Amino acid sequence: MDQLLPCRGSSAARRRWCRPAARPSSALAIGASVAAALLLAVVLFGVRLTPSGGNNSWVFDGGRDDVLKAGPLATVPDPRDPTLGGLLSPDFNDSSCLSRYRAVLYRRPSLHAISSHLISALRRYESLHRQCGPGTPAYARAVERLRAAPNASTTPPSSSSFDCSYLVWNPVEGLGNRILSITSGFLYALLTDRVLLLHSSGGDLDDLFCEPFPGSTWILPAGDKDDFPIRDMEQLGQGHHESLGAVLGRGEDPGGAASPWLYAHLVHNYDAQDRRFFCDDAQAALRRVPWLVFHSDNYFAPGLFLIPGEQHERELSRMFPRRDAVFHHLGRYLFHPSNTVWGMVTRYHEEYFAKADERVGIQVRTFGWAPISADELYGQILKCTQREGILPVPVPGEVVAANADDGRQPAKRKAVVVVSLHGEYSEKLREMYRKDNNGSTTTGGEAVSVYQPTHLGAQRSGEKEHNQQAFAEMVLLGFSDAVVTTAASTFGYVGQGLAGLRPWVLMSPVDEKAPDTPCRHAPTIEPCFHSPPNYDCRAKAEGDAGRMVRHIRHCEDYPQGVQLVE
Repeated sequence: MDQLLPCRGSSAARRRWCRPAARPSSALAIGASVAAALLLAVVLFGVRLTPSGGNNSWVFDGGRDDVLKAGPLATVPDPRDPTLGGLLSPDFNDSSCLSRYRAVLYRRPSLHAISSHLISALRRYESLHRQCGPGTPAYARAVERLRAAPNASTTPPSSSSFDCSYLVWNPVEGLGNRILSITSGFLYALLTDRVLLLHSSGGDLDDLFCEPFPGSTWILPAGDKDDFPIRDMEQLGQGHHESLGAVLGRGEDPGGAASPWLYAHLVHNYDAQDRRFFCDDAQAALRRVPWLVFHSDNYFAPGLFLIPGEQHERELSRMFPRRDAVFHHLGRYLFHPSNTVWGMVTRYHEEYFAKADERVGIQVRTFGWAPISADELYGQILKCTQREGILPVPVPGEVVAANADDGRQPAKRKAVVVVSLHGEYSEKLREMYRKDNNGSTTTGGEAVSVYQPTHLGAQRSGEKEHNQQAFAEMVLLGFSDAVVTTAASTFGYVGQGLAGLRPWVLMSPVDEKAPDTPCRHAPTIEPCFHSPPNYDCRAKAEGDAGRMVRHIRHCEDYPQGVQLVE
């Protein structure tokens, strides 16, 4: 478990966690590597290879257009590489963030290929963040521009004064929504060369995530309000005078607005003007706005794939040859538990998962708009997990008693972690799989242990300790070998994305009853964009976002929404 394979980079942190790879000793080994790469291309991308001429070389023939345009093939990272195949920068001191390079020791290996273009884009962004982030001269100049009187903004700035543009995130809703909206904002920042900064109001992000970008911070400096001139950002909302929707509604050019900043309202209640954020003409104008502030309670990354125009489409296809792993890669890149949270994670793992042969995560959430009784939901969980072979079927008590003295060891040790605000589901599962000291109560001879880290009773998103516990549970779900989630739950989306697994989704109740089909195997690991724009930019009229682009379809767990699929 502690032996790690070949890693690139030479920093002290990398040397501690990696050992050099043995070089191939013969042409045969090199040939085998080439053959493996070709086979990987065929398996991952459906590429067809044909011989060219009489020299036994091979060329692409009839592969998918988007793959051929994507440049170098994506590769699946070595499961023991702590940088996840170069996804993570090697330029950190591992002691400052224990989880960054150590999480690979706990997670199941990712089977999702990473493109070299995404890795290059991340390294470029890290350089940009170092040059423009808080504490730099460029950042100071940009903030000074915000302090200037509104009429001063009409004076064209010198090239040295505005070499950096920014995207400021504001917290909305619970931690799952926040993680998804931060990820979406970061993807937008990658596409538009903006620096992403998080406005942590009330310190509710303190000691939650490690800094993801080397040599800089992604937290907007708090300090005195005079340090950052945009006041009361938490109060920004639909219809604000400086919002993109309001500017467009007045018939003004967003890029020529009097203020050096604009607000993008990307919350679920946004209107037709706000939704024009996902149109190419609005995006062209926003390139001239130095500071863009946004609120969102959505995973709006799929909306960025809806923006017409070759520039965004080409860049997205190169970064993500497979569109169904956007959050998986960006989530693993951005969200590393702080040392405090990592301590919770490793304690949970040691207690629940460490000795298991198979790890199952079950995430249970109820919503006011989809009421269901605890007994009905428990029956749905049981029907789903046993029908799909996720959990074994218990045997009658008399059979257990008859076999109690045969001395057989369990065929498999299966650990089940239930993540829920309430404890009754784990208690009922634990009682059902209660066993004696010598054997198991399941038909397959498996020993099933059921655990639940916390059951807090209610969501308290504004509390630091609550957020730390919630994030620790999301990460623990990400260590699972199989995941069951609740339909439309952003908490579940984060867990399945970090795990890189298509979850079994507990479908929403119908008339307060569990549906006949208790769960479905999701077609993608991608989260659902619950409130897509449904606006046809070319026709300037309402449209169906689930029918505009090949790789975007309506969500099975939330049909009004859309998600990225392959």
